[in-house]
Amino acid sequence: MKRTRTGALEKEIAAYETMRSRLEADHPMGWAVVRAEGLIGVYGTFESAAHEAMQRFGRGPYLIRQIGAPPIRLPASVLYQPIRAHG
Repeated sequence: MKRTRTGALEKEIAAYETMRSRLEADHPMGWAVVRAEGLIGVYGTFESAAHEAMQRFGRGPYLIRQIGAPPIRLPASVLYQPIRAHG
């Protein structure tokens, strides 16, 4: 069964939640990069977190989350992209 991009992040989200209280105490408002159920690093800006994640892991999947900020809710139109047939 093919995993959706959102489904691929389930482990990263769960891993972030297990370390959230420690991250909030040690790195308030920093930007965490989580991949393969582990913390890759904490960065001062979203841009530096995204740059490091892209350099190391390409298009992902990985989670970049601002520590202490509530999760962002995106509309379904942003989460799902139509598949286009080439031909």
